[in-house]
Amino acid sequence: MKHLKTEEQSSAYYPHQPQMQMERRHAPRIPVSFGLMYSGIRKNDVLMADGVVLDLSEGGLGIRGNQPVKVGMELSMFLYLPDGSDPLFVLETNVAWSAGSLFGVEFKKMSLREGNRLHSFLRAQSVLLA
Repeated sequence: MKHLKTEEQSSAYYPHQPQMQMERRHAPRIPVSFGLMYSGIRKNDVLMADGVVLDLSEGGLGIRGNQPVKVGMELSMFLYLPDGSDPLFVLETNVAWSAGSLFGVEFKKMSLREGNRLHSFLRAQSVLLA
């Protein structure tokens, strides 16, 4: 039942997405709110932007950003986890969907150390939501 609650909370961030669409995520998303910075190449320009992480899972995250992105773009990002440590660096993500300032990315490449740190953070957040 808690999984349903998480989905309901997340759907409030994404009112443009139909409720009955097929879920493609392999891991449950957890509602969060912390800052991030993302960068990539848009046409022939370097994109540097920031935003807020709205939800997070082992496979990716949902973002409200201050610069638009397109599906298929590759982005690098720094996640400012609320643990007081240095930002978590994700070397490569892929934009899975985009609607205005909201978009979702799939993690493609991060170091083992950063992956372990992300896993620990998600585990701690799951305990808080339980």
